[in-house]
Amino acid sequence: MNDIRKFIINKSKELNIDIIGFTNSEPLNDIKEYLQYRIDKNINTEFEEADVELRIDPKLTFPDCKSIIVLGLSYNVDYKNDKSNILVGNLSKSSWGLDYHSVLKDKIEELIHEIKNEMDFSYKYFVDTGPLVDRELARKAGIGYYGKNCSIINKEYGSFIFLGYILTDLHIESREKEEEDACGDCNLCIKACPTGALNGDYTMNPKICISYLTQTKDMIAEELLEKMGNNIYGCDSCQLVCPKNKVVKKSSHIEFIPECTNGIIDIEELFSMSNRQFKEKYGSMAASWRGKNILKRNAIIALGNLGHKENISLLIQEKKKKISMLNPYIDWALSKINRKNDYSI
Repeated sequence: MNDIRKFIINKSKELNIDIIGFTNSEPLNDIKEYLQYRIDKNINTEFEEADVELRIDPKLTFPDCKSIIVLGLSYNVDYKNDKSNILVGNLSKSSWGLDYHSVLKDKIEELIHEIKNEMDFSYKYFVDTGPLVDRELARKAGIGYYGKNCSIINKEYGSFIFLGYILTDLHIESREKEEEDACGDCNLCIKACPTGALNGDYTMNPKICISYLTQTKDMIAEELLEKMGNNIYGCDSCQLVCPKNKVVKKSSHIEFIPECTNGIIDIEELFSMSNRQFKEKYGSMAASWRGKNILKRNAIIALGNLGHKENISLLIQEKKKKISMLNPYIDWALSKINRKNDYSI
């Protein structure tokens, strides 16, 4: 085939893949020092590959790698959720609809199938599951630039995009280009971050990012609990204020419309659910991977931050279940409600 790159781009459009770019298999040396710095300062997370070389060198994952196809899907669906119920917690847009891992994985497999119909090639593909830094691959492939919120920002779709990539043994022209600093003097995301996780120099402390805090199984420091607000999974604060997300193409992927959850979690319902009921209602969303108890922990923190004394009975009922990982958070939430209301139980 004369122009593999053009063929793949055309097929991606037919498959309703929003963004596609290409890069080579050279190591991601631009971020090596920063990754090592995070390890040295103990601000890398348990979700990241610990081996820096694996994070930057595609050939350690796929020795035959010559080119990398990077794909993006917008999840910025045009949908407004109803938060009239005071006992609800927020879900990040990334977990509104079907689990994006499955949705993007299906798109990638469809694209691989189309390429396979034209030529034989070897590959490995990943959606948030590989060791390589997908945002750096996306930047290098020309999909977007880093914002001060450390997200990749695409000119057409903004930063609400899911990323995946295919390591291939194909020779594909990459036409890489460096993006200019499009954030300029804007610091809205830095001001909006509740925990101060964003440093302003395009780096961050992921260990205090609320999105991380809602997922970790480690004990959360007390000074961070009230900054979590009523976020049950993820946090969109830095993206919602970003001017680059104000005038962008909306997502056409109906899979990300939160038909089941309305983009929120009913806290009272979550507390009363069996594991089977939880799986039936929430098992198809990205947030479910952490399990019911982590989301319950976050809901307990949310109740403390909401501060309504009417919720004390819910917390006491939950404590009677004697789930040891939840008890410290229940005690904190009860104490916070009592302080706010000057109310003793």
